[in-house]
Amino acid sequence: MRGRRRFRTAVATGTAALLCAGALAGCTTGPPDAAAPGRRPPATPKPEPSWDVSPASVAAVGDSVTRAFDACAVLSDCPEVSWATGTDAAVNSLALRLLGPARVATHSWNLARTGARMAELPEQMAGAAAERPELVTVMMGANDACRPTPGMMTPVADFRASFESALARLRAGAPKAQVYVSSVPDLRHLWSTGRVSPLGVQVWKLGICGSMLADAEDLGPAAERRRAAVRDRVVAYNRVLEEVCAKDARCRYDGGAVFGFRFGGGQLSPWDRFHPSKDGQARLAELAYRRITAE
Repeated sequence: MRGRRRFRTAVATGTAALLCAGALAGCTTGPPDAAAPGRRPPATPKPEPSWDVSPASVAAVGDSVTRAFDACAVLSDCPEVSWATGTDAAVNSLALRLLGPARVATHSWNLARTGARMAELPEQMAGAAAERPELVTVMMGANDACRPTPGMMTPVADFRASFESALARLRAGAPKAQVYVSSVPDLRHLWSTGRVSPLGVQVWKLGICGSMLADAEDLGPAAERRRAAVRDRVVAYNRVLEEVCAKDARCRYDGGAVFGFRFGGGQLSPWDRFHPSKDGQARLAELAYRRITAE
């Protein structure tokens, strides 16, 4: 009898082993591996931080668009109508919407600089971090494409490295700050809209964004290829902004909203037909507010 029981046990064990060997999913004939002495249970992933739709302070970094260059007077900044931190009620800036008129002057900071390129953003971000803002807005990259010639545009790899460094600088000083990243505007669309203005074309000849706006009336194949190359670089920059932002749990990209916005003549500066006018600044503020306050 004992021999028969040993035989049946051996057959059952062998059959189980064969079944496990032929199965696609793993199985064991002993106790679960998780119960083995010394084995730690798998770590529970940390939940991503929730997005605050009503931050109590705003710092803005970027270039001439955030400084509202040529929005109020020729060849000058007009930060009071900035889409990000302006105080002008007609523009109704992002900071004005979020903070209200009583707090916008004391709880928002415009650290952008006209003419800045992405290589400058780490320094601007460090300045923003020093203010300990709850929200930082970023609009940078147009000047990296707006060079005298397409060959002088910032390489995409350098653009990425500078943006990654900028976010690292912010996190070092303000680890909990939320970040809103605007896409770079479609420079080719701005050329297409502004070139119908004789005054704008004359101003462009002074050297504004030569890679896109030089020989503005030339519709020949070479000029069109040049403009297409600039637009392609802007698309590549926006891809970098989206990808790098996606790696930061407290960062929101605008989803290409600014790049896709079709600025009309009324949204462009009456002096250079390229930078946003007061109305254009108001449209940028609306785009940002919708994205930042979306649940």
